[in-house]
Amino acid sequence: MTTTYEHIPVMRDRVVELLAPALSGDDALLVDATLGLGGHTEAFLEMFPSLRVLGIDRDREAIDHASARLEPFGDRFVAFHGRYDQIAEALDSLGAGRTAQGVLLDLGVSSLHLDKPERGFSYSQDAPLDMRMNAEDDTRASDILATYSLDELADMFRTLGDEKLAGRYARAIVSHREAQPFVSTGELVEVLQEATPYALKDRGHPAKRVFQALRMEVNNELGSLAAVLPIALKRIAVGGRLVVMSYHSGEDRLVKKVLRRHTESSAPLGLPEELPEHRSEFRDITRGAEMATPEERDVNPRSASVRTRAVERTRKAT
Repeated sequence: MTTTYEHIPVMRDRVVELLAPALSGDDALLVDATLGLGGHTEAFLEMFPSLRVLGIDRDREAIDHASARLEPFGDRFVAFHGRYDQIAEALDSLGAGRTAQGVLLDLGVSSLHLDKPERGFSYSQDAPLDMRMNAEDDTRASDILATYSLDELADMFRTLGDEKLAGRYARAIVSHREAQPFVSTGELVEVLQEATPYALKDRGHPAKRVFQALRMEVNNELGSLAAVLPIALKRIAVGGRLVVMSYHSGEDRLVKKVLRRHTESSAPLGLPEELPEHRSEFRDITRGAEMATPEERDVNPRSASVRTRAVERTRKAT
């Protein structure tokens, strides 16, 4: 490995603090379900000498870089190539029905993807319109731009990108592709810039939210998140903790909704006394969503949009 990528784990110290009470045992297992370049995992392995980490990533290149970085920890680190919603399969690879003392989900795009222009995630450099986190997947960003209808494109930009000019950008894309297909990120950026009203030119880069929406669609990020949360919660041992770091309002809303369902009592309204079977299986560790400190946001701009939530399992599932 000769290439070095800038990699500052977001909220590293706070994430370690949130998960630490669950990881001090001799047989503790942490699932880093979004391994990336292994920054968070490295911090945990250094702090807890007996901890084992199962690192999941859909990107083989990320696994290769993380494995090289974590080689000094020997068999305390095990990698699994797959999506994070395959967490049950990953855990079963260590033993059928294996549970974890901690699960970390650091959602969004990794430093590897942003810092390697040829992957097509960045709008700041011209590159093929790819955006696949797993290079073995079939659908590229260029395929979506070529096949989605005007309404589908607009809805995607609006839902996944929170883009106010979603309809305008969708119309510009459809108009352009009638003459020639999109091939590069530079072509898309040019079309978006031309479609942006002059009065809004200074509101930020016009491609930022569109690229985010395309990336999330290519990699089915919301779908994978919806699938992984109930599975991850089910496979956490009593006393174990889940930490989820979101970077998109839709992700955070979904996480909030699922975690609330698992931390609230199921007792019917008006019941004079809560029965044991109605008690929640989890409790909140964070009060709402925590953000990075102003100091961290200054040092690591990628932490600006993070929202972190954490829960702890308090009793066995019924």
